[in-house]
Amino acid sequence: MADAPGYRPARLWQPDLQWDKRADGSWLIWRGDDIAPYPDRMTDRIDHWAERTPDTIWMAERDGDDWRTVTYAQLADTVARVGQWLLTQGLSTDRPVMILSENTLEHAMIALAAQYVGIPSAAISPAYALVASDYQKLRGIADQITPGLVFAQTAAPFEDAILKALPADVTVVTCEGTVAGRQTTLWADAQAEPTEAVRTAHLATGPDTVVKFLCTSGTTGTPKAVTQTNRMLASNQEIVADCYAFLRDEPPVVVNWLPWSHTAAGNKVFNMVLYNGGTYYIDHGKPTPGGMAETILNLREISPNWHLTVPAGFEALAKAMETDDELRESFFRNLKHMMYAGAGLAQHTWTRLEELAEQTVGHKVLMSTGLGSTETAPFSLYCTDPQTGPGNVGIPSQGVVMKLVPNEGKLEVRIKGPNVTPGYWRNPEMTEKAFDDEGFYMLGDALRFAEEGNPWKGFFFDGRIAENFKLQTGTWVAVGALRAKLVDQMGGLASDAVIAGENRDRLTALLVPDRARLAALAPDATEDALLDHPAVRDAVAARLAAHGAADGGSSTRVTAVMLMKSPLDLDKGEVTDKGSVNQRAVLRHRADLVDRLYADDPDVIRPKGGN
Repeated sequence: MADAPGYRPARLWQPDLQWDKRADGSWLIWRGDDIAPYPDRMTDRIDHWAERTPDTIWMAERDGDDWRTVTYAQLADTVARVGQWLLTQGLSTDRPVMILSENTLEHAMIALAAQYVGIPSAAISPAYALVASDYQKLRGIADQITPGLVFAQTAAPFEDAILKALPADVTVVTCEGTVAGRQTTLWADAQAEPTEAVRTAHLATGPDTVVKFLCTSGTTGTPKAVTQTNRMLASNQEIVADCYAFLRDEPPVVVNWLPWSHTAAGNKVFNMVLYNGGTYYIDHGKPTPGGMAETILNLREISPNWHLTVPAGFEALAKAMETDDELRESFFRNLKHMMYAGAGLAQHTWTRLEELAEQTVGHKVLMSTGLGSTETAPFSLYCTDPQTGPGNVGIPSQGVVMKLVPNEGKLEVRIKGPNVTPGYWRNPEMTEKAFDDEGFYMLGDALRFAEEGNPWKGFFFDGRIAENFKLQTGTWVAVGALRAKLVDQMGGLASDAVIAGENRDRLTALLVPDRARLAALAPDATEDALLDHPAVRDAVAARLAAHGAADGGSSTRVTAVMLMKSPLDLDKGEVTDKGSVNQRAVLRHRADLVDRLYADDPDVIRPKGGN
């Protein structure tokens, strides 16, 4: 799993995989190599690196043409000073710190300062305050966790949400501006000379201390606050360090845009850098036509050795590197590993990244993914064996036991380990429902063997159990796999798909159009007329025909599609703030469009040359 022929050398794990197939058809799969010792608290690593490598940059944020930086010594000092001030504010597990703004240096430092002295924090998606119109989800989160303090980098954008969604007794901390009618403290004043109280509070924390709350996407109602403990985060980072073993010798350098309100960046990437004494460059870019300019600027200057983004980010990056040699050479210069997450990666993107790496450094760079959730901290399964294409989520990590349970013709995956949450905050009923009678957390996902009966070859994601449905014929439809395949076969014309057909005779789909790609097909079209343009419709129809030719079965062939003209609605739970589409919510709220897919409607697109 390291130094594979044709790949840039990188030291990775050497697992001892074991398993047992039970008489009821379920599987238990685990690692025989035990997880190594890990700290009692994640914040122990702040003091560790401040002593060993005090001048190493821990985190940087772009400031014009330069970077604002914080070293490990400066981090330790600021955490103590802010922690001292926080101890005087009447905060606790019952009155934690809520963080509303995007990723910034101050966001990171107030979260770690609170964690250091035993006060949890909760980074909330900025979309709940900036994009949502009624603040219903933000209000629901506040009702669950009852914050005592809220941090926003700049007051003005968040003022309306704070005033309307948070109680009047919640203290506000900002780096710029004040909130009218609320007690507001500026960042420079939210610090005090440290006393012994900081050290005492730190040592009073331990493995079971609640250090943060991460809210799930809330696509079916108010987001759930998932409890995160020191044991979860510290054990997870030891698991990660075992997998990416090269980071023990070569501390991580990452350039990352993913929000800390989600587990992928807020737990895995954020703590991976801290655990291994690396450097985190905050990227304020996004994988959008406008947002990629910032990411490209950053990656021209900073050469990461480990890189994570969503598939749309890798696709945009590959496209940019086609004509930008400086970007391509900087990106691949030190890169040992690439990870995609959040959705399925298209085969053409995978192939082009391999080609670009070989062109630049003479080797492929390992690309892979895994499986986990907010409730598992998230690292649980991972694939380090070279693959010919995307999709394999790998095998269990150290300390993790995976159970596969037969469920309606599929294998439902469940997880047990020190990285698993003790439950949902102040919601014992939901917590009880999340675990089976053996204490395994039920992810709600299905997996299938990459090679039947051989766990060593890993597993492929086989859809969400709750998303799958039956056609009129009684045939089950694996929605997740079909969505990924259809989007891939659309060749970039659609960024996602919602599969319809429950209790009907055939499958159809609502497509989320990629307007930038479609505009290139019809440069003369106005924004309003783009989706109706003949060139656009013809291109989609041709792709749909190719899909039909490749997938002949009723449970895998989509017979008609419609391009959605109105964007997915965050308030209605159709999409999460990180862009994940909720299949069930879209079908529920757009039932009229689904009916039109099965009617003689002019907006419906059918395979070119078909019916």
